[in-house]
Amino acid sequence: MGLSRLAALHGVATSYSPSADVTVSVPDDTVVAVLAALGVDAGTPEAVRESLAAAESSARSRLLPPTLVVWTGEPLPPALTALPPGTTLDIGLEDPGARPLPRVCVRAGRPDPAVSGRAAAEAAAGTGAVGGSGGDTATAAPPAPAWWVEPPLGVHRLTVRAPGGRSASCTLVVAPPHVPRPPARSHGFLVQLYSLLSTRSWGMGDLGDLADLAAWSGRTLGAGFVQVNPLHAAVLGDPTDPSPYRPSSRRFPDPVHLRIESVPEYGHVPDRATLDDLRQDAAALSDTVLNKGALIDRDAVWELKRQALELVRGVPLTPGRRAAYCDFLAEQGQALEDHALWCALAEVHGSDWHSWPAALRDPRSTETARARRALLDRVDFHCRLAWLTDNQLAAAQRAALDAGMAVGIVHDLAVGVHPGGADTWAQQDAFAHGMSIGAPPDAFNARGQDWGLPPWRPDALAASGYAPYRGLLRGLLAHAGALRIDHVMGLFRLWWVPEGRPPTEGTYVSHDAEAMLAVLVLEAHRAGAVVMGEDLGTVEPGVREALARRGVLGTSVLWFERDWAGTGRPLAPEKWREGCLATVTTHDLPSTAARLTGDHVTLRHRLGLLTRSLVEELTADAADTTEWLGYLSGLGLLPEGEDDEEGAVRAVHGFLLRTPARMVGVWLPDTLGDRRPQNIPGTWDQYPNWRLPVADAEGRPVTLEELAAAPRLHRLMEIFGSREDHP
Repeated sequence: MGLSRLAALHGVATSYSPSADVTVSVPDDTVVAVLAALGVDAGTPEAVRESLAAAESSARSRLLPPTLVVWTGEPLPPALTALPPGTTLDIGLEDPGARPLPRVCVRAGRPDPAVSGRAAAEAAAGTGAVGGSGGDTATAAPPAPAWWVEPPLGVHRLTVRAPGGRSASCTLVVAPPHVPRPPARSHGFLVQLYSLLSTRSWGMGDLGDLADLAAWSGRTLGAGFVQVNPLHAAVLGDPTDPSPYRPSSRRFPDPVHLRIESVPEYGHVPDRATLDDLRQDAAALSDTVLNKGALIDRDAVWELKRQALELVRGVPLTPGRRAAYCDFLAEQGQALEDHALWCALAEVHGSDWHSWPAALRDPRSTETARARRALLDRVDFHCRLAWLTDNQLAAAQRAALDAGMAVGIVHDLAVGVHPGGADTWAQQDAFAHGMSIGAPPDAFNARGQDWGLPPWRPDALAASGYAPYRGLLRGLLAHAGALRIDHVMGLFRLWWVPEGRPPTEGTYVSHDAEAMLAVLVLEAHRAGAVVMGEDLGTVEPGVREALARRGVLGTSVLWFERDWAGTGRPLAPEKWREGCLATVTTHDLPSTAARLTGDHVTLRHRLGLLTRSLVEELTADAADTTEWLGYLSGLGLLPEGEDDEEGAVRAVHGFLLRTPARMVGVWLPDTLGDRRPQNIPGTWDQYPNWRLPVADAEGRPVTLEELAAAPRLHRLMEIFGSREDHP
C-alpha cells in the first residue's frame, strides 16, 4: 500500500487498463525503477516509508502546486480561490525581451481601487508596478474573483505570502481558452519531404521543393496546407538513422533539407569548378534514385551538401545579412550554442555523447568550455546552418501563404529524441535516464513497444517553468501555419519502459496535462497557428474531450472510423467529429491502393509480421475493404464500380468531403496510386523505411514536375473543386 501511495503522489501508475473490462498490475520492480528515475528512493521498505512521509508532508504544507493555470475568461483554479484570507500575491511577469521583469502586486482581499486599477492598466500595457511584500497592503477579506487582477498572457512566477509567515512560489501560466482555429475548411497534401524529389533536388526532397509544392498546389488546386514529416536535426553518423521520428534535437531543423542554390552566398563562391562538380555528383545521386532503383541515401546527400556549404560559408556576409545572423544568434541564445557545440563535438568524438571523454559529457564543465573555444569555428558553422535552414523554412511558409493557402505548412513534432543526441546532452536534468518511452501491449501488439526515446521528467519540466517545452514549441511554430503533435496523448501520460526490461513491464507516468496544454495553447496563440494531435490507438478516457475543449484537432483515419459503440459498421460521414484532420491513410499505414488490393497483407506476410496465416489475414482484410466499398457504393460514390481501383481512391476521398472535418488530408503518394508504404512499424532493416521516393502505380519514381502534370492526380483532385471554390 505504501508503494502504491508513493507512486500515486509522483504520477506513476501501479496498474493500467488496456480495455474497459481489464486491469493489469504493474510489477513492483518497475514502479521502484521509475520512481528512482524521478529521484525518489523506494528501494527498500524503509526507503518507501521515508519517501512517503516526506511526500505527504510536502503535500499537506504546500500552499500552491508546482504549476497553476489560468485560462482567460474562465473561473480561477481552486488553488487560488482557496488561499487563506489576507494572503498576498506577487506576480513576476514574463518578459519577452531583455528588459528586467515587470511585476504586479495584488492582495487576496479587497484591493485598494487605485492600486488595482493601476496594476490592471500596467498589466494590459505589458508593464507593471514594482512591488512585492513592500507594496501597499490591502485589507484582508475572503478570497473572491473580484480581487483578482489578471496578468497578461504568458508564463509568470507567482509568489504568495499567507498570514502567519507561510510562503510559496510556483509557475503561473496565463493562456487563452483555445488555440487558433482553421480559418475555413481546407484540404491539402501529406508528404514525407525527403521522398519528393524534383529535377533540382540533390538526391532527396528539400525545402525548395516544399515551397514549390505549396506554391503550385495552393495556386492550382486551391490547397490550404501541406503537412510534412518532422524536419528535426538528425543524429550525425554513418549511417544516419533515417527515421525523422528519432532525431538528435527537436528544437532545431536539419540542414540536410537546405536548397543549396537558394542560399544567397552561393552565387558568390569563387571556386565554381568545385561547386559544379558537387552539383554533377548530386544530379548523379538523384538519377540513381529516380531511374536506377536506388534508395534515398541521406548520408550521401549530406556529404555533398556539407562540402558545398563549407564553400558557401567562405563568402563574407553582407552587412545586412550579418546583422540578421547576429539577431538570430541572440534570439536563440544558449540553446543554439549547445546544439552547435554538440554537433562540433560529435564530429570529433562520435554521435553518442555517452561515449565521449567523461568531462565532455557535462555541457557545463570546464573541459567543455575549453572545447567550445577550441572548436569555435565549427560551432559557428553549425550555428550558420541552423540560421540558413530557418530562413528557408520561413520562405516555404511565405510561398504557401502567397499562394493563397489558408494554413500553409503543417510541421510535425516527434514524440521524443535519440538518447545520444544533442537535446539529451544539453538538457540532461530534464530527461529520465535509464528510461524509454513506448506503448503497452494491446490487441495489435501483444509484446508492447519500446521506441528507444528517453522521456522528459514531469517534475523537472515543472521546476524549470516548462522552459525546454516552451523553447521547443516556439522554434517549431516560428514558421508554421499549423503543428501536428505525434502521439498527442503524451501530453497527458507516457508509457515508460525501464532499461533492460521488456515493454510489457513498463508503466504510465503522468504529466501535468493542464500545464502542458496551457503552454501549448499559449505558444500556438502567439504564433497564430492551428494545432492537431495524432490521437490514434489507445487513448485514455477524457483525453480527446480535453484536447477538443482547447481547440486541438484530432486525427481521424477512414479505415478506423466505425460505430464501435453500436453496429461496428463504417461510421456515417455526418457522425464524424468536426474538430479533426480527416485522412484515408498516414505514413505508418498502407497506401490506399495497397489496402484496396490487399498488397499490404502480402507484404507483411513476406516480412514475417502476421500473427495469423496469410489466408486468414487476406480474408479478414478483404471483408473489411469490401464492407467499406459497399458502403461507399450505397452513398453513390462509386459510379465506376467496386473493382475500379482509381475510382475507389476517389471515392474514399469523396467520402471525407461529406464529413464535417475541418481539414481533409490527401496522402501525396495516393494521388499516383503508389503501393509502397513509407514505413512499416515493427521493422528495421527488413524494409527500407523512410528511404523511398514517391512513385506511381508501377513503382516508378516520380519527380515533383511529373507529379504536377500527372493526369491521375488531377482526376483525383477534381473532387475537391477548383481554386475558385476555395477562396
